[in-house]
Amino acid sequence: MFKFKTLAIGLMLSTGAAAQHHDHSSMPMPMPMPAKPAQPPKATPPAKPAPKPATKPKQKQKPAQKPRAEKPVDHSTMDHSQMQMEHPTMDHSQMQMDGAVPVPGELRTPIPALTDADREAARPTEHHHAEHDNTVHSKVLFNRLEAFDADHGNGLAWEGQAWIGTDTDKVWLRSEGERVDDRTESADLEVMYGRPIARWWDVVGGVRHDFKPGKSQDWAAIGLVGIAPYKFEVEATAYVGASGRTAARIEAEYEVLLTNRLILQPLVEANFNGKDDERRGVGSGLSTMEAGLRLRYEVHRKFAPYIGVVYERAFGDTADFRRALGEDKSDTRIVVGVRVWF
Repeated sequence: MFKFKTLAIGLMLSTGAAAQHHDHSSMPMPMPMPAKPAQPPKATPPAKPAPKPATKPKQKQKPAQKPRAEKPVDHSTMDHSQMQMEHPTMDHSQMQMDGAVPVPGELRTPIPALTDADREAARPTEHHHAEHDNTVHSKVLFNRLEAFDADHGNGLAWEGQAWIGTDTDKVWLRSEGERVDDRTESADLEVMYGRPIARWWDVVGGVRHDFKPGKSQDWAAIGLVGIAPYKFEVEATAYVGASGRTAARIEAEYEVLLTNRLILQPLVEANFNGKDDERRGVGSGLSTMEAGLRLRYEVHRKFAPYIGVVYERAFGDTADFRRALGEDKSDTRIVVGVRVWF
């Protein structure tokens, strides 16, 4: 009997313990309530300033408003993987400013067709000249104004030109000469009218007057002035005088810029005659040739002193006439001078 009671009591105790045991895995966990944020302290209004006798009292400042307490969001309970951005992804490559859909191979602004009027407007003018004006300009240039020491004495030489006119019409003055031991060996003056015939060339025509050597004489002159390829400055003039006399002069010079102001200037001049003229000591054909090399320094663009060497030689009958007078057919001299223009 005692054993039966003991078994009944143990069975009742195990059943009560089983009834109190629960499966907590199927029960939702209660979310803890967030703590309330601390309320900010109330702003204390500033004390009123004491009134000043000479000024009006300042107005009362309003107390600062209490910031609104917002309920914080618990991001741990939110599933961000199921959220989308407010603006979906857009394909900007297919968009245009005007909203039109582009067509492959089609231009936004079509090119107008080429007309005969367009072709005619693109052609250069007849003489390839830029537009000219009627403004009058002028220039005076002494390309050579020098002293020298030659075998037959000391002397002075000059070569210069001047012009006045517009871009298309000019009047030219040109002069060249030489004095040795206070005696004029040669001197001439040319007055010509010039007009352009090409981009870099002018044709000139006029008269030439020789003062020396011998008696004075006059020539009709026509020639070209301009810049040849590679920037050679060229003057070529033909002359026709009395009794069918003819002559020609060709001069070419070049400028080599060693620096921006130091310039080397080679120059070559050749004179030709159609007939012998014993009174002036000039023979037919190539009578004389002069080659010079001058180095100048441009203190100012309009003023440049120089030093150089010049070689001159006579040919043919002209050399024979000089030997008959006791002179050499060639001469080398050192020159010192100045080049000016204005």
